[in-house]
Amino acid sequence: MTILITGGAGFIGSHFVRQMCETYPNDRFVILDVMTYAASIDYLAPVQSQITLVRGDISDTELVGRVFSEWDVRRVVHFAAESHVDNSVSDPSLFVRTNVVGTQTLLEAARHRWMESPFVCRAGYESSRFVHVSTDEVFGTLGNEGVFNEDTPYAPNSPYSATKAGADFLVRSYFHTFGLPVVTTNCSNNYGPHQHDEKLIPTIIRSALNEHPIPIYGTGENIRDWLFVGDHCSGIHRVLTDGRLGQTYLIGTRNEWNNITIAQTICQILDIYRPRVDGKKYDELITFVSDRPGHDLRYAIDPSKIETELGWRPVTSFADGLRTTVEWYTDKYLYVTRS
Repeated sequence: MTILITGGAGFIGSHFVRQMCETYPNDRFVILDVMTYAASIDYLAPVQSQITLVRGDISDTELVGRVFSEWDVRRVVHFAAESHVDNSVSDPSLFVRTNVVGTQTLLEAARHRWMESPFVCRAGYESSRFVHVSTDEVFGTLGNEGVFNEDTPYAPNSPYSATKAGADFLVRSYFHTFGLPVVTTNCSNNYGPHQHDEKLIPTIIRSALNEHPIPIYGTGENIRDWLFVGDHCSGIHRVLTDGRLGQTYLIGTRNEWNNITIAQTICQILDIYRPRVDGKKYDELITFVSDRPGHDLRYAIDPSKIETELGWRPVTSFADGLRTTVEWYTDKYLYVTRS
């Protein structure tokens, strides 16, 4: 069975591809990725013998249809998205094209390939499945109390989260209108190796190692539920194999930290792992900058549904995951410096 993984050369997608190749060493995976600035084929080098990379845009109807036909795609895991909130503020149209139009293009290709008629699969396609990977940002912001769950109303506050919400609604509609076998996941903030430099944790590490100001929005009190990328991928795998069609599963770890604490913790790790030559502490570099528009205060996920229904649990402690991440980026940035 051919599995199509969109955005498989990006941060989360590449971790998922590598995890799947390790789990299914005799299977082959088709990766559809437009290869933006946030993607890299290097992430997939260890599994290149098991993958076919197709460079292209998920909103290209002709290309997507050809991929489904040529490789007889039976399952889709859809990661491909524009995801940087700051970029969505400066250019929302790109996010609409990729996140909304691209998702609808994939859904339509799957419908034509898999469905005989509404709610009737073609013979041989009964086990087909489309997993749509989304974000907790579609739910908006929380106050000091409460958590998001699968029944939380949508209230996106940025162009990024609005386009992901639109994609979520399209996925839902294809299930209720056409019977397309879909499942949606909404995750909390991911972190780990290979994440693009623009994101918070890589920015903190890079700025610290270069002894530049470490930029923190506002007062640093914005809170996120942090999820190690490997644990997220294992949750998506569980949903792909066992999730109930038409359902949504929230993936998080009950691991809430505000941004200033994240920065201070990373600085403490670096003080031990790579102390400054002048003996100063890295946290002296922390600098507060103007907050961005539409910056949500707090996200927190209740993962009870995926825990109870599918038996998923994270296996990476935050201390271990953050240390692994800091060490990986330190090696990356120091290698660039040496080169």
